[in-house]
Amino acid sequence: MDKVGFAVAGCGSIAVKHFAAISQVASAQLKAVYDTNLEKARQLAKQYGVAYAETFSELLKRDDIQVVDICAPSAFHAELAKAAARAGKHVLVEKPMALTLEDADEMIEACNKAGVKLSVILQNRYKPAVARLKKAVDDGDFGKLTHGTATVRWNRNWDYYQYSSWRGKTSMGGGVLINQAIHNIDLLQWLMGEVDSVFAFTAHRLLNINAEDVAVGVIQFKNGALGTVEAASTIYPRNLEESINIFGEKGTVIIGGIRADQVLVWEFAEKNYADFGGSKVETKGHIPVIEDMVRSVRENTRPAVDGEEGRRSLEIVLAFHESARTGKVIKI
Repeated sequence: MDKVGFAVAGCGSIAVKHFAAISQVASAQLKAVYDTNLEKARQLAKQYGVAYAETFSELLKRDDIQVVDICAPSAFHAELAKAAARAGKHVLVEKPMALTLEDADEMIEACNKAGVKLSVILQNRYKPAVARLKKAVDDGDFGKLTHGTATVRWNRNWDYYQYSSWRGKTSMGGGVLINQAIHNIDLLQWLMGEVDSVFAFTAHRLLNINAEDVAVGVIQFKNGALGTVEAASTIYPRNLEESINIFGEKGTVIIGGIRADQVLVWEFAEKNYADFGGSKVETKGHIPVIEDMVRSVRENTRPAVDGEEGRRSLEIVLAFHESARTGKVIKI
């Protein structure tokens, strides 16, 4: 069976992780790259032995490309995704899928109309420990869920913001909620259930940026459980913690460490799990995302994180922003 051809649009720092992931999936092959910075596109194309396109339209005309993998800054996701869909290409897009719900809905509509797949990259869902946690929730092992927490305590210094001009800009999706914590917000809502309402405070405390670098949010879920989100890119002197914690009447799971890479507590009253405590959380990065997209294209199945799924965490982030602006509880 022929390999599924991928093109990467946007050659910033995240793109290199995509190149590596595609190269490690036997059924996928990187065919071409595109970036508005042609010199960067040329250099990466030469480094990885693939073609580069001088325009996005040129990229979309290639018959050897089935999937366009969008790694451009978030503000351009919707425009690129809709153009790719119109050209009959399947769309894989980095988080956040868009910066507004209107753009997200237009992306979903464009892909549905064209009969192509739309997958949003939220790779933390694919960690085996997280997938097992999701199954424990779905199987009722926690009993009644009481609350959950998501925490991101990271350091993003001036060098980080200088590397790419969109970082730290609200208009480009450069704040800590939509750029860093959206992964954790996605996991929290995926595990805890549908969201009823949210309330948040955000602040800009350090460095010369115009987006929030500290945020605290509260979520009320439709099942009556509560959730909290703490996100900061201001932590001194380095990344210190990323965690997702789920609590219920008959179970507790705490996944922590610097990058949610350690199972700290895995205990249930009625389910006899093997002891996970202290175990490392296995991760394969973006590889499972590429594998899922290939499977979806070949077997005509729904991607694990389709447009509707990717939209959920975006809606929560935008509601947090609205709450912080207005001082009101926002219904979802």
